[in-house]
Amino acid sequence: MATRSIILSGCRTLSLLLVGFRMSAQDTAGVGAVSGTLHDLAGKPVPDAKVCLQASDRCTVSSDKGTFRLTDLRAGQYKLVITVTGQPPITSPALEIRAGLEATLDLDLPRLDALQQSITVAESAFAPTEELKTSAFLVQRYEIFKAAGAQQDVSRYVQTLPGVGIGTNDFRNDLIVRGGSPLENLFVVDNVEIPNINNFANFASAGGTTTLLDADLIRDVNFLTGGYPAPFVNRTSSVLQISQREGSREAFSGRLSVGSSGAGGIFEGPIRKNKGSWIVSAKRSFIDAFTKDIGIGGVPVNYNFNTKALYDLSPRDRIWAVNISGFDRIRLGATDKKPSSDPDRSPDLDLLDIRYNGWRSASGFNWQRLYGSSGVGLLGVTHSEGNVRQTVKDLFRFGLTAPTATELIAKSPILFRENNHEAETTLKYDLTVYLPVLEKLQAGGNFKTFRVRYDTQQPFGQDNPYSPTKDLNPFSLLKSATAYQASAYVQSTINLNSRLNITWGGRFDNYQAISKNRVSPRLGLSYRLTNKLSARASYGIFYQQPLLLFVQAFPQNRGLNPIRATHTVAGLVWQFSPTMRASVEGYQKLYSNYQVSTQFPSFSLANAGDTFAVTDILLPYASAGRGRVRGLEFMVEKKFRDRWYGQTNLSLSKTRHAGLDGILRPGTYDYPVIFNALGGYQLTKKWDVSARFVYLAGKPYTPFNEPLSRLQRRGIFDLANINALRAPDYARLDIRADRTFTVRGKPLLVFIGVQNVTNRRNTSRASWDRAKGEVRFNRQLGLFPLIGLDWRF
Repeated sequence: MATRSIILSGCRTLSLLLVGFRMSAQDTAGVGAVSGTLHDLAGKPVPDAKVCLQASDRCTVSSDKGTFRLTDLRAGQYKLVITVTGQPPITSPALEIRAGLEATLDLDLPRLDALQQSITVAESAFAPTEELKTSAFLVQRYEIFKAAGAQQDVSRYVQTLPGVGIGTNDFRNDLIVRGGSPLENLFVVDNVEIPNINNFANFASAGGTTTLLDADLIRDVNFLTGGYPAPFVNRTSSVLQISQREGSREAFSGRLSVGSSGAGGIFEGPIRKNKGSWIVSAKRSFIDAFTKDIGIGGVPVNYNFNTKALYDLSPRDRIWAVNISGFDRIRLGATDKKPSSDPDRSPDLDLLDIRYNGWRSASGFNWQRLYGSSGVGLLGVTHSEGNVRQTVKDLFRFGLTAPTATELIAKSPILFRENNHEAETTLKYDLTVYLPVLEKLQAGGNFKTFRVRYDTQQPFGQDNPYSPTKDLNPFSLLKSATAYQASAYVQSTINLNSRLNITWGGRFDNYQAISKNRVSPRLGLSYRLTNKLSARASYGIFYQQPLLLFVQAFPQNRGLNPIRATHTVAGLVWQFSPTMRASVEGYQKLYSNYQVSTQFPSFSLANAGDTFAVTDILLPYASAGRGRVRGLEFMVEKKFRDRWYGQTNLSLSKTRHAGLDGILRPGTYDYPVIFNALGGYQLTKKWDVSARFVYLAGKPYTPFNEPLSRLQRRGIFDLANINALRAPDYARLDIRADRTFTVRGKPLLVFIGVQNVTNRRNTSRASWDRAKGEVRFNRQLGLFPLIGLDWRF
């Protein structure tokens, strides 16, 4: 284990250096832990030493092997007091505890008569976990904030982790996890569930263009990609769990930033000295200050706000409140200017008029209570709301003409219109206790209320590319509804012996909107083969309620079942050093009851979700789809230490989905090979550099029936070759450099980067050019420079 030496002189004080954290249990109660091993200067373990948190009753005693562990600690700064029989106490400086993480220390204690001793302290970033047996990744703030190509967007950084692919194009930040649709991911921020953490989102997708979250407020991210435990509300692909940092408890401070995602500021300060804190972030895009059209017929405008306040009512009681909000608008389509000759421009863009206005907000209040040394409870009340207003006009479909685009837009009827509103209120409680036999027991439940108001019209029907029949599914939906979901879970984590740890449990979910109940068993185990090598495995059944917009759109959709996914995962983890590990995992996901079109036998909703075009997937469905994803993932990762960090991973997988016809075909998100390599290096205290390379084997696509498409003047798929062809492989290299200056005694960070530095023309997807009657392959983002600054004051 790597170590750091600290010199003590004439005192009995233990100095701690922290170099990382390991992922602990999933953060259901907002607490962390600290563990370690005590040695004397001869390297022998120190048993029966009392280890306490200063000024508290949280204590434990080291084992015969010198090991100790304190659990269920509130996030914050603590000091350890270590007392060895016959010696005075040793007090450490402040140790930071983070929610959902465990600090692991290796301590060599000084002799009683020592006036000067070298104290060795080391910490592991990747010790074996408890509940999170497989497919769990810890991401820290500096990785998101400084990584090349991430644009300080947590979702874009997560796209570089094993088994995660990109969606339709580089302009979206959808998460494609182990072949699953973007609709299958759960987002949790400080115990607040958020339906979508992105700008320019709709109710038929979980992605967008940029994140609502300010990267500088993020403390840690836990990303779970399979076999995750029972406490999480069911999603069939992943859980992205984010902990935000506290504001300063010492004094008022702030920072100003300008970058590709906009300009903004952060302000923070204490709420009574050492009792609490507050922090506020506000950011706005600013491209519209320079132009009204960036070549798409308009310019995106968005405002984002993040707030958090925390207060310690007592040594046992803590409360905090969180709000994440975003407002956005954009206009796309034809203008009176001459149509662009850019070959990368979407061929349909000059034939449409799209106007979008949206907002979304999620708030939560949490009360955490420590029950002595026996457990912790967390009560949460959360509320999220969102609204999307959108109109779509097709300037080509009806054969109308006018001297200018403005006049043609005025004459053209609305093809699709929506003014939809969704709200979700959740009351939840999570309890962790320690009991004989069951050891660590976690139990909890929640009750959700959904209130929706849908005002959606598609008066002329839809020209779906899966059908040679035009004008399908005209509808007008004007409905308000209330639905409920009740859930409960229980799980236990037990050490069966010194090497084998098992987590077992399950959850129950009642989906009132579709009148269905489901029980989901979970099982996970880890076995320590050696001190550096462990075997892990997990199994679970996961259910996910159909989107309420789809349930309400067509009468037959109200009989849909929850999607079911069965996860089986197994692998090995090697711990090379405190900050470096390697892993290999194999997995299988079996899908059933997936929503599939009753009109187009080959179409499954599993192949959709990374689109702004809601009308393309708003269809009558049946719960008759099945799918299978199998894969193997390799990863080597090093957290920041000795001036550098990095990770590289290789994912091999095969994704197959079937529609109503029952034929398993390559899924839209079937990337057989995904390779990522990224890292950063601190050249000096003022200079940092980072780079990222990503490669994805070509994704499947369906060719067009060209004669029929020309005849009907619209794209119609060749239904005999659904997802039978593959786009060219995707590859991209991003670089970034950071330089820190000092302005008025405060640090000013200036960064410059280039995305796709080789200007490789990656293919997005095949589309049909209605004006020219030919196939076009849309291009991804070319060489794209980024620049920004961040000034703390």
